[in-house]
This record gives sequence, C-alpha cells and structure tokens, in this order.
Amino acid sequence: MKLVTFVRKPSADQHLGVVLDDAVFDLTATGKPEFESMLSLIRAGAVDAAKALAEAARGVGSGVPGLVPLEDVTLLAPIPRPAKNIFCVGRNYIDHVTEGYKARGLDLKLPEFPQFFSKPPTTVIATGDTIPLHEGITNLLDYEIELAIVIGRDGRDIPAADWRKYVFGYTVLNDITGRDLQRRHDQWFKGKGLDGSCPIGPCIVTDDAIADPQKLDLWLEVNGERRQAANTSQMIFDLPRIIEDLSRGMTLEAGDIIATGTPSGVGYAMTPPHPLQRGDLVTCHIEGIGTLQNRIG
Repeated sequence: MKLVTFVRKPSADQHLGVVLDDAVFDLTATGKPEFESMLSLIRAGAVDAAKALAEAARGVGSGVPGLVPLEDVTLLAPIPRPAKNIFCVGRNYIDHVTEGYKARGLDLKLPEFPQFFSKPPTTVIATGDTIPLHEGITNLLDYEIELAIVIGRDGRDIPAADWRKYVFGYTVLNDITGRDLQRRHDQWFKGKGLDGSCPIGPCIVTDDAIADPQKLDLWLEVNGERRQAANTSQMIFDLPRIIEDLSRGMTLEAGDIIATGTPSGVGYAMTPPHPLQRGDLVTCHIEGIGTLQNRIG
C-alpha cells in the first residue's frame, strides 16, 4: 500500500490518502481520527483498516466518494513535519566511503560501527518543492539518494532479529548537503541541516508491500544524467544492524525516520567537483517506492 499526504486543490488542508492507480482515496474524508494524518495512522496502528477501506474503494471504482484524481492533488512530504530530527547513517556504502577518502587524499578506512547524525524537521520538503541553493552560505551543495525507514511502533534495545516488527514502511530521501560547511565545522550536522535540504517522498510504501528492502535498486540523476546507481544489498551495515545499534539505550518512536546511507557518485567526489547549480533538476528513484524530483532554486 502506498500512502501519501496531500492537499486537494485549491484547498490548503492536509489529507491522508492511499494511491490507487491514477487516483488517491482520501482517508481523512472518512472523519476517523486515526486518519487525520500520517503520524496519527502510524501511532494508531491503523494500517489494516486503511487497507480495507482502500480496497473497498477500488472495488467500487471511480464513483466512490473520496476518490480524487492524482492530477487534482499536490503531494506533500509523507510526514510533512516529523516529530523530531531525522536519524541518518553516514558512510554506509563501500564505494561512497572510497570516493570520499579519495577526494580528500586520505587512506581508506571503513567504519566499524554505523555512524549516526541527524537532520532537523525544518529540512523536510516534498517532491516538486524547490531545494534552496543557499547561495552565500554554501558553495558546494550536493545530493545523496537514500532509502529511508519509517518506524511503526516504539521500541528500545531492539534485537536485529526483530527489526522488521518495528518498521512501518519505506520512502525515498535525498540528503542534500553543503559539503564545504560539513568540512568547515568538522562534523555533519551543520552542512546537512540547512532548511529545505531533505526532500522526502513521494509516498510511504508499507512494509508488507516490499518483499526484501535489502534488494532494491536505487538511482539518482541530475538533469537526466545518471550520477548514482546501486542496490540496497551493497550497504555496509544492513537494516537490522542499523535499527539494533540505533535503538541501544534509546527509544525509537512511531513515526521516526531513518535514512540509511548513500552510494557512490556524489558531486563533490567527481573530477572536477560538480556541485548543484540553480535550475538543476534532481531525480531520485527507488524500486517499488517511486520517484522524488526537485529543482534547485
């Protein structure tokens, strides 16, 4: 099931919906409190109820109340305002680690443990939104396609063997980064915390719809040029390990988002470097989830 947060033109009110082919079934229009938002659905554990309503709507067809053509809606980020910072994993694909060390003239050293940082809620934007260039603040704006996990229920000290019991679903995330800020401050948070630097979407695909999230192709293009292409099987630390390590002594809560790292092909590691420029169109795609597209402005 593909879940989206959207507005119905010309209204600005946010709605929760299920994508059904070329339409969206408006769950919020049912008036049920668990369908007020994506976070309310996740926290209520109302996936089965949403699925039943969507399947009933599919069976009735175009005449069902609450079925809205996709062309008549504007998609927002699936969780437009996360309750807290987005958790991120750095250096989680060998080729990306290699290109980073090479670009800085350093000897390769693979991480022994997942390397965590975070992006604040103010970074989140939707597919179709403009990514700020932040001219005068950074001169080396870069991209990173990532598979993101959405947590489905609270948990702490989660064993790797149980990781999937805590997953609600998956989405596409672009970890936009000011590389020069990252180096200047000698840590990741500032360079990755700029407003509008975390496009997420277009939807959340529920966990039951993805047979193996560790076998998904992903790619990123800038103005139609393929820059990144990999498979989630190439992660250094797999999803069970990420959730196990992150949850040690720290509660993961329903609705939390975890970005799982990016493959090689980032702009700063190219020769010469290729930072994002005003007007560039960045397209991210993950198999089974969908396409996230934003322009730099």
